[in-house]
Amino acid sequence: MPNIASILKAEISRVARKEVRAEIETLKKASVAHRASIAELRRQMNVLEKELRRVAKRATRPAATVDPGDEVEARTKRRFSAARLAAHRAKLGLSAAIYGQLVGVSGQTIYHWEQGKARPRAAQLESLATVRELGAREVAERLSA
Repeated sequence: MPNIASILKAEISRVARKEVRAEIETLKKASVAHRASIAELRRQMNVLEKELRRVAKRATRPAATVDPGDEVEARTKRRFSAARLAAHRAKLGLSAAIYGQLVGVSGQTIYHWEQGKARPRAAQLESLATVRELGAREVAERLSA
């Protein structure tokens, strides 16, 4: 009899292990799927947090007060190109210091703008635009005055 009992006990253990293994496999597959979805949700959350920070940063900037007469000027956004600035200065044959006097900044600032180390602010972009519209004679007149 002890032989039958041990055989029965071994068989029950084998069947139980087989059943448990099948259950564990389905749980492992579900766990892998859940981890993948959690990773995807984390990626989406990071993207949304970056977007939120960007929007919040834009919202905290003070809005410029616009007069109704300046509405056209407010809509035209100035663009800046370091290469175009250098080309314009070279075309006029001016040093960076003299060109800076026209714009209202130092010569070093002009060099930094041309090298791309810095970018002009909005007010400086406006003065650059006015200087850009000047011809060589007008520049000479301004410098002599």
